[in-house]
Amino acid sequence: TYDRITLAKDHGLATLTLNAPEKLNAVSRKMVAEIKDCWEKLAEDSSVRAVLLTGAGRGFCAGADLADPDRASAGGDSGSALDKFFNPVIRLMRALPKPIVAAVNGPAAGVGMSFALAADITVAGKSATFLQAFARIGLLPDGGSTWFLPRLVGDQRARALTMLAPQITATQAKEWGLIWDVVEDAELMKTATDIARRLADGPTLALARIKDAMG
Repeated sequence: TYDRITLAKDHGLATLTLNAPEKLNAVSRKMVAEIKDCWEKLAEDSSVRAVLLTGAGRGFCAGADLADPDRASAGGDSGSALDKFFNPVIRLMRALPKPIVAAVNGPAAGVGMSFALAADITVAGKSATFLQAFARIGLLPDGGSTWFLPRLVGDQRARALTMLAPQITATQAKEWGLIWDVVEDAELMKTATDIARRLADGPTLALARIKDAMG
């Protein structure tokens, strides 16, 4: 049982939903701790063969919750949260021996964009946007973005995305190779669920080894 995320399972497919729609699913310390715990449990759950990741409401994930009271009580120490929660979450996603499909339903900013990049297959609705917001608030990109971006879009685009921090559309993200596909908003969950279901029904061991081989 979680408070800031939900988890549902259906015949081998687990759906993990970020559940703070009033904040466009901005990630608090509590939420990221729950996400980390969830990935750890999913890794050990033999009944789960694939995972669908999405956000409740109008957004996928607006990044870290800068108004989080727990962040303020920690003196705004972002480094400790990265080491304890955010970076381990990305590593857990990449190491999970099961494919992850992300359904991006609106803004994916900051670490929210990192979650989308860490998935194995990402599908976005046409209204979705992607933003490396870190430079706008004087921070170094986290959540693996400095590793993912040069490999996905090349050095120049990676530097521009992080230094200039432009908000890009889902269509542009697909053209640049950041995501797999873009669909109409109304078709997003069906499309992403169909892909995740196909993977859940597929050759689990082979998919795990493909994922491991690609890093």
